[in-house]
Amino acid sequence: MSNLVKFEFVALDITGKNYLSWVLDAEIHLDSKGLGETIAMIFLRHHLHKGLKNEYLTVKDLETLWNSLKERYDHQKTIILPKARYDWLNLRLQDFKSVSEYNSAMFRITSQLKLCGEKIIDAEILEKTYSTFHANNIVLQTQYREKGFKKYFELIFFLLVAKQNNELLMKNHESRPTGSTPFPEANVISHDGKETKK
Repeated sequence: MSNLVKFEFVALDITGKNYLSWVLDAEIHLDSKGLGETIAMIFLRHHLHKGLKNEYLTVKDLETLWNSLKERYDHQKTIILPKARYDWLNLRLQDFKSVSEYNSAMFRITSQLKLCGEKIIDAEILEKTYSTFHANNIVLQTQYREKGFKKYFELIFFLLVAKQNNELLMKNHESRPTGSTPFPEANVISHDGKETKK
């Protein structure tokens, strides 16, 4: 029983707003543990909002509980899907301050689409990213396309490395403008080759 407590995820909210992620967490955990029906029922009840526990207090069959929750909340897909599709259509790399922010939004939106049964493949994600580069970066966009990435994570890796290298170059440039000599060390005594005696 102590192992059940070790794997915690958010309880199913009474509003059902977290139903899709809750179902996925519950299915993965129950499948991985191969729990008996009684232990699985205890586990599910442990991960329900207090109000839901009270409403389904008399339900003792795991399948009945599971199907009742599904009937009650599975409509969440029809609520989430239009918003996720809208977000997908309007997702543009150029609207984000950093590649990391874009990457996070991309994963959030594609996860929602996948939870709702939509198929999103790497080729679509790559095309979405390429086609939404800022207009000032057309040359970069073309160069990245020519690299022939097959997986989204490969492109993001290159974009993150390029961003980091660009920041380093800018720091080096700002520390000492082109053509200027470096400042002498503060603790170095200049020496003209002649010894001076005191």
